[in-house]
Amino acid sequence: MIDRERLAALAAEEPASQRRKHAFRNRYATAHHGLGSFLRWQWQSRGRFPDHQSFPLHTPDPEQLAQPGNHPQITWIGHATYLFQHRGWNLLTDPVFSDRCSPFTFAGPKRAVAPALTIEQLPDINAVLISHNHYDHLDKASVKQLQARFGRDILWFVPQGIATWLRKLGVERIIELGWWQSDYHGQVEAFCLPAQHFSGRGANDHNQTLWCSWRLNFPDFSLYFAGDTGYAPLFNEIGQVFGPVDLALLPIGAYEPRWFMSPVHINPAEAVKIHQDIQARQSLAMHWGTFVLTDEPMDAPPKALARALTEQHIEHAHFRVPQHGETLTIELTHE
Repeated sequence: MIDRERLAALAAEEPASQRRKHAFRNRYATAHHGLGSFLRWQWQSRGRFPDHQSFPLHTPDPEQLAQPGNHPQITWIGHATYLFQHRGWNLLTDPVFSDRCSPFTFAGPKRAVAPALTIEQLPDINAVLISHNHYDHLDKASVKQLQARFGRDILWFVPQGIATWLRKLGVERIIELGWWQSDYHGQVEAFCLPAQHFSGRGANDHNQTLWCSWRLNFPDFSLYFAGDTGYAPLFNEIGQVFGPVDLALLPIGAYEPRWFMSPVHINPAEAVKIHQDIQARQSLAMHWGTFVLTDEPMDAPPKALARALTEQHIEHAHFRVPQHGETLTIELTHE
């Protein structure tokens, strides 16, 4: 049961505290690593990133995607992009289908594993969740391709400030929310919730748009999408306000070196803490094994997650690591 009184109080107080000097800020004080810290990281690593590794790439069953059953169904397309299907909804999270997550097509982090589905292979998409505007979570080419294929059929859920950017690409149906706010679409209530991160696509727009996580409440199921985040007490707050969530999509990669990444990227042990804080009945991993963004080897996050689950005495079946293209059916816990 949602604590609606506390939720309303949090939504009312947030606008006054969220902006400082015309920029968004985190709910809890967060170390800011600027250009000097970035250059220190690059000097320490000698500018070398881990090698690309190959991972199994499943081919999703088109019939299964076209006619999902009565239970929630989810397919990992890669990085933070999932296809979630339930009650006639086909939902994408942070859709990135391009070969690079970069402002350029010729430079920047390149995919090690192709998207499990192309935009042409997707079933009809009804909604998209956007967590923030970084290139590996909000991809201009993917937005334009989705818009060209589906147009007004898609409803975009975005945090504050991103609607203007989307409208310039021709997107029409947008629900833009601040932290702790919600809106309905049919029987689904979408909650824009805090995350600990930052935003920006260039040199002059640092934190000019909001970043967030999302919770969707269906009549019989709840989904949490963390987007991209560091660890903070805010996840315990979310758990206290909302109670258990049926399925959480949590990042486990892009976390080394910790001195640089910890304010904005959780490691697998912190992903397990979030799993516990938000009272997730089940969690699925994301944000690993697709792009090389940081210093840990590409295959390190699942191994570290397995160790953290064992140390916390959590059954590994409660926090799974899908393979690229794998489709999972999620059992309803309220039947």
